[in-house]
Amino acid sequence: MQIGMIGLGRMGAYIARRLMQHGHGVVAFDRSGPAVAELAAAGAGAGQSIEDVVKKLKAPRAVWVMLPAGEATETTIGQLGDLLGPGDTVIDGGNTFWRDDLRRAASLKRRSVHHLDVGTSGGVLGRESGYCLMIGGDKDAVQKLAPVFAALAPGGGDEASPATQGWLHVGGNGAGHFVKMVHNGIEYALMQAYAEGFQILKETDAAALPAGERFNLDIAGIAEVWRHGSIVSSRLLDVIAAALGKDQALRDFSGVVEDTGEGRWTVQTAIERAIPAMALTTALNARFRSRREGNFADKLISAMRRGFGGHAEAKGKT
Repeated sequence: MQIGMIGLGRMGAYIARRLMQHGHGVVAFDRSGPAVAELAAAGAGAGQSIEDVVKKLKAPRAVWVMLPAGEATETTIGQLGDLLGPGDTVIDGGNTFWRDDLRRAASLKRRSVHHLDVGTSGGVLGRESGYCLMIGGDKDAVQKLAPVFAALAPGGGDEASPATQGWLHVGGNGAGHFVKMVHNGIEYALMQAYAEGFQILKETDAAALPAGERFNLDIAGIAEVWRHGSIVSSRLLDVIAAALGKDQALRDFSGVVEDTGEGRWTVQTAIERAIPAMALTTALNARFRSRREGNFADKLISAMRRGFGGHAEAKGKT
């Protein structure tokens, strides 16, 4: 299939490359000329503008938007709504707030343009291992683009069960980003649990402890052994083991942990609906606290975020 790609940051460029590796045609655009040129060198069509991307696609057209939530996505989808026609599809694969999907989908529907919101998990690792895709929108539009989603997903499961392959139509407009929002809220809590546990392991050799209760633990080795047969093994633990294997002190990280919005939205939704979410709320608050006074646990969270998402973090804080 042929698909347009708007936004060639970490995720957008990797998604485009994975699609091309699976035989799909990509026409790409980004405000960064070098990013477009680099992808064009790998076989993509180079769009000079959003209008140019649309012109180079054959109807029915599908355009994947992979931009930061907020104004960039809002403006781009609005522009696409004016350029696309009946039967075309806009795919928002960024971390958009699900209520924005409802509004944008309604606006596009008036032009007979489909809107799909695709919660995309996998980070920078997804290019090789595949992405987990949580898709909201019209069922028929999802089915038409099933080959695209199957190419991006890890695959290997039952062909009759997309969920076992790594992608799933979870519901109507907004549902994909709603599920991804909760996914990221859980991610916050899991990362916090790992980080606090390794903080305890690291401080087991503290001078304040009685000599008989002190252990000089190889935390990199512990992370590695937990990856093999332990009930707490996971891809996050894989990232932890890789980071600690390079430097157990994590000197390359300041411990200032940002949040990209989904954790806040998850907690806000829980509050609106009077649903207890203690672990998720605490994990979010811990990120706020890290910006005032960081510790080793915060450095480990920063290391995880870089490892799976490529998120940069300023140095200088100890």
